[in-house]
Amino acid sequence: MQTLRRVFGYTAFRGPQQAIIEHVIHGGDALVLMPTGGGKSLCYQLPALMRPGTAIVVSPLIALMQDQVEALNQVGVEAAFLNSSLDGAAQAEVERRFLADGLKLLYVAPERLLTGRFLELLGRVELSLFAIDEAHCVSQWGHDFRPEYRQLTVLHERFPQVPRIALTATADAPTRREIVERLALNEAEQFVSSFDRPNIRYRVVHKEQARPQLKAFLAGHEDESGIVYCLSRRKVEETAAWLQEQGVNALPYHAGLDAETRAAHQQRFLREDGIVMCATIAFGMGIDKPDVRFVAHLDLPKSLEGYYQETGRAGRDGLPAEAWMAYGLGDLVTLAQFIQRSEASEERKRLERAKLDALLAFAETTRCRRQHLLGYFGETLEQPCGNCDNCLEPPPTWDATEAAQKALSCVYRTGQRYGVGYLVDVLLGKDNERIQAQGHDHLSVHGIGHDLDARQWRGVFRQLVAHGLLMPDAEGYGTLQLTEAARPVLRGESRLQLRREPDRSQRRASRRTSASGGERGSLDIAPHEERLWQALREARAKLAKEQGVPAYVIFHDATLYAMLRERPADREALAAISGVGARKLERYGEQFLDVLNAGDA
Repeated sequence: MQTLRRVFGYTAFRGPQQAIIEHVIHGGDALVLMPTGGGKSLCYQLPALMRPGTAIVVSPLIALMQDQVEALNQVGVEAAFLNSSLDGAAQAEVERRFLADGLKLLYVAPERLLTGRFLELLGRVELSLFAIDEAHCVSQWGHDFRPEYRQLTVLHERFPQVPRIALTATADAPTRREIVERLALNEAEQFVSSFDRPNIRYRVVHKEQARPQLKAFLAGHEDESGIVYCLSRRKVEETAAWLQEQGVNALPYHAGLDAETRAAHQQRFLREDGIVMCATIAFGMGIDKPDVRFVAHLDLPKSLEGYYQETGRAGRDGLPAEAWMAYGLGDLVTLAQFIQRSEASEERKRLERAKLDALLAFAETTRCRRQHLLGYFGETLEQPCGNCDNCLEPPPTWDATEAAQKALSCVYRTGQRYGVGYLVDVLLGKDNERIQAQGHDHLSVHGIGHDLDARQWRGVFRQLVAHGLLMPDAEGYGTLQLTEAARPVLRGESRLQLRREPDRSQRRASRRTSASGGERGSLDIAPHEERLWQALREARAKLAKEQGVPAYVIFHDATLYAMLRERPADREALAAISGVGARKLERYGEQFLDVLNAGDA
């Protein structure tokens, strides 16, 4: 506890941290499943300080290594990394410090660790532990699979007395079993924390006019850092360019950009406040930025696991954050095409379709989204969270059995060969050339849908797909086909409740509320506090720029927010703020006290 307070500035452990740390300090192996922002890094960093020797941290991304090492150096811990960003001389210096027992933690990529030369180096130094971060990379079913992770059993084979701790934020039960098997962690203690991120507000909207909807959402997050995820590279670039035209400090990021541009954009996102990164899922894993205040999805992710991991990049500091997603039936059709046209095995395709179905069920649920999300991961939340759109604004439902029967009959009568737009036209009795050419103006379902408008019918079809009564065709052309689950509804043997689509006046009111900041998921800072808050951020930014490190390496938003709330007037009071350890108090204490005292003047 003394080391925790003196080095890291924390007065208490969170969740199972203490049990994990004590287990590893005493030489035990561990598998740690803890949500992003739950404090996984401390679970190996503190044992590394308490045990003799050097800890080897296996990390998959250069950016993650650099962030971790910069943060450790700030609190006075001797840490370094070895990767391709260092030239030969710098790598030689790190190795010299390592062999001279001058490091407490050394970060390496799995590819480097597995080389014969590096394994030989490990044999010449006292090792305190092996930490295998992002351990889900071992799973062939995961979206971050790294084949080198499967060879890490060599650590146990060559150094059986050195404890190992494998850590991940995204592993369902099958993935956990695979981690245990692939890394030979059969004897390891498993520590499974709650998946709940109560500081994140989940909100899902039906995609109508995506750009105005996104603009309204961003109005509640002015000058805050965030990520906007898009499915394609082209959409990433177009969205970033459009946001720039709207005055938003946005940057694109995807695998098609040259390495230099990607690195420059990533560095700006990490080191500057208020950057909005428009990205594909190529951006994100290993981004250790705690003050991301929102994550927005303009397209459906591929699974609930992916959604959980991507939204989990918001609010890592524990302060309020928001996860916003806009989706429509077109997203489903696009993802179904990806699955069908991929070269994966039929087994893999079935798994991907099941994951997509689970994501659709989450998007269309009328119950607490947090209860639904945690239930998917096998966890029960007894009471609704009170911090998602369905809890804050419970959606009205209606008995849609008759409407569903009309929609399903229309699909059947037209031969299960048409998409939503055409089916809606038939239901509304449109008499256009295409309908006449097919003879569908003479069908019994032609014109039977005047009780709903076109937007409401699109909502019915979208929800029928989400409920599994309709499915996109196997070839992915956007046409809809009946499933076996449709039979009881068509025959009148079961009733169907659907979410009621808001009318135009309700949608306009919702957009106005969002644009005025009424849905703001960011920090609760009163107008009279804004000047001091900005002064604290400016002081932090100045120090970060001088040292060439991200601002959050100096202090997290959570620490500045605590300063704003507590208004410490002297070094003793400042030392009591969470995140202000002895080294940072010594280096930065007077500067921040000057800002605080000036703000109270």
